[in-house]
Order: sequence, then structure tokens, then C-alpha cells
Amino acid sequence: MAKLNMVQAINLALHEEMEKDPSVVVMGEDVGVDGGVFRVTEGLLNKFGSDRVIDTPLAESGIVGTAIGMAVSGLKPVAEIQFEGFSYMTIDQLATHASRIRYRSRGTYHCPLVVRMPYGGGVRALEHHSEAVATFYIHIPGLKVVIPSTPYDAKGLLLSSIRDPDPVIFFEPKRLYRAFREEVPEGDYTVPLGEGKKLTEGNDVTVICWGAMVKVCQEAIEKVRDISVELIDLRTLSPLDENLIMDSVRKTGRCVVVHEEPRTLGLGAEIIARINEKAFLSLEAPVKRVTGYDIPVPLPKLEDYYLPDPEKVAQAIRETAGF
Repeated sequence: MAKLNMVQAINLALHEEMEKDPSVVVMGEDVGVDGGVFRVTEGLLNKFGSDRVIDTPLAESGIVGTAIGMAVSGLKPVAEIQFEGFSYMTIDQLATHASRIRYRSRGTYHCPLVVRMPYGGGVRALEHHSEAVATFYIHIPGLKVVIPSTPYDAKGLLLSSIRDPDPVIFFEPKRLYRAFREEVPEGDYTVPLGEGKKLTEGNDVTVICWGAMVKVCQEAIEKVRDISVELIDLRTLSPLDENLIMDSVRKTGRCVVVHEEPRTLGLGAEIIARINEKAFLSLEAPVKRVTGYDIPVPLPKLEDYYLPDPEKVAQAIRETAGF
């Protein structure tokens, strides 16, 4: 079994699904000749041709609007937005049309669309290249939102997303694109949407995270070995695996939520609200958040101060365990 990084795992998923299903097409800025700015779509144009691997104009709303029409007409477009910070102009198409086509048509039409976006900070990029904007899309009913944290999950989640009958926003943590390799099987396997994963068993504190923050939290746990931490990778942010969260919090009585998105109205706030509604009597300490700040992502020299790091997470775990 080959050891792949996340770029290679996503590329493999696209290759295999395009071979298997002729209705799958890939489209976006520079996805064809250049193979994508991160080379995620490298090799697809040569193999499948320009009818199925489409270099588009630099027009994000046009990319998604066109993909919606293709999806409703029977294709399965996988549209790439080159950086998540360029995605704001797609929200009109996604909120007004893609997310509600099934509702609008009372189930007559579906919109099997995947929108892939490199996501988050950690690579010292320019303005609009490091945003973490999941909250915008989680808030839109009818959209599923996915963020893998490993190459294995990236392939399995992408295959599930392409096969889903409704639109999926597939965020790819660019900080993890080439951070590490792991065994990724060739051939068909899927990771179900809407199911998180318990990475470690613990009894003292539940830590909930996703995307690039999973690796940060794993490093933080190494700093607090005297505390038994149950680590959860949500993998899918909408729909949320609420049962996994509640079962863990009821067991540990303490919780820390970690995300790089800005704090106000981030998913951490929603998770805390649901814990208060469904597991409040199990809590032995206030739920803590370790998040990005309510400012634009700073340019490279200050990026390390903005993003949660292992020491910030470790300190939150210590404070919650000692409350």
C-alpha cells in the first residue's frame, strides 16, 4: 500500500472516480494545463481530456454557477476555488440555488456538486490566501461542509462527497497538503459524511477539532501527558456528529474546542451551545475555546501569533482539567 500525502490522496480519488464514472468533471482556474496551484489536479487533463478537465476564467461566481447547471443536468462537477479567500462571491450561487434546489423542486432535482477549496493558514501566504471561512457555509441549510485532516480521510471523504446527491463544500487544509504521508489504499473505499472520529480515548478532558488543528492538538496532548485527553476529529462540520460529541463530554465532564476560524460565531460557539442544551449537567468546568482572532488573518510575520498552537491548546487543557 502506497504512502501518500494529502495532495496525492485527493489526486488519486479524482483519478479513480473519473475513471469509474464518466459523469464526473473537474473545473476551475488552472486545474488543467497547470494541474492546479497546489498540483492537486495534475495529470487529469492528459488522461481525461479538456471536455472533462476544464480550465475556467478567473470568475468564481461563474465557476460555481456553471457547475450548478451541469449538476442539475446530470453531471457531477468537482469545482475548484483556487483559495478559500476568493470564495465569497460564490455564496450567492450556493445559498440562492445549489443549497435549495432539492427543496425548491420537492425532490425532483438534485445538485450533486462538490466545491473544493484550499483552506486556512500556516503557509505564510498573501492576503485572501489564508482565510478559514467554514462558518459562512455551515450557516447555509442544504450544504454539507467537510474538512479532512489526513490523506486517508481526504480520499475517502472526497469519494463520499462526489457520490452525494447534494452539494458539498470540501475544504482542504493547505497546511497539511504535504505535511506527512500515510498509507492510502488504491481502489474504492469511502469515509461517511457526518461522522466524526475519536482519535484517542480519555477520561479527563474532551478536545474537539478539525482540519489542520488536529495535528496541533495532537502535539498539545504530548505536552500534558498527566491529563487523559479524548481527542475528536469532527471531519464533517455540517451535518455535525452530535452524538459523538455528547457521549464524550458526558464521560469526561470537560471540553476544549479548537479552531482557526475567528472566534465570534465560529463553530465552537455552536458546539458549546449544543453541549449546554444536551450535556450541561455532566459539565464540571466551563467549555473553553482556542481559536483565531476576530481580525483578518495577518500577513506572514504575525501569522504564528494568530493561529492556535500546541502551547495555547495545552494551556487550555490544563486550565479546564484543573477547574
